[in-house]
Amino acid sequence: MINKIIDGISEAIYQEFGAGYAIYTESVEQGLKEPCFSILCLNPTSGRFLGKRYLRTNQFMIQYFPFAKDSRSECHAVTERLFCSLELITVDGDLVRGTGMGGEVVDDVLNFQVNFDLFVYKVRTEEATMETHKIITSVREEE
Repeated sequence: MINKIIDGISEAIYQEFGAGYAIYTESVEQGLKEPCFSILCLNPTSGRFLGKRYLRTNQFMIQYFPFAKDSRSECHAVTERLFCSLELITVDGDLVRGTGMGGEVVDDVLNFQVNFDLFVYKVRTEEATMETHKIITSVREEE
């Protein structure tokens, strides 16, 4: 499910910013093309709710690396656009709301956090049952 949420975030960012911004979902050691976004899932949690429902809390960090160094104004403008574009994303055809959004510029990189919390329903597959067998037993009487 986390990968599907990452896909939804990537699609929302692409729709808002277009093809001029690279979007990375894996770590990049070298060759980072700026301006770009990096999407990381920080610490997903799962808690049991009622019945077979589980509440999944997924916290994401979206980092924005601006085109120009020392460009806080560019980071602030991107923050405003992320607030709007990540309010609702599409995951498996359903809308999921982003909550707990906030951004902070550290070392000329925007660190934007957002949670995508959703309920999942665990479906258990029925195991094949054994066929019925008829057992006949009798006691032999001694004479």
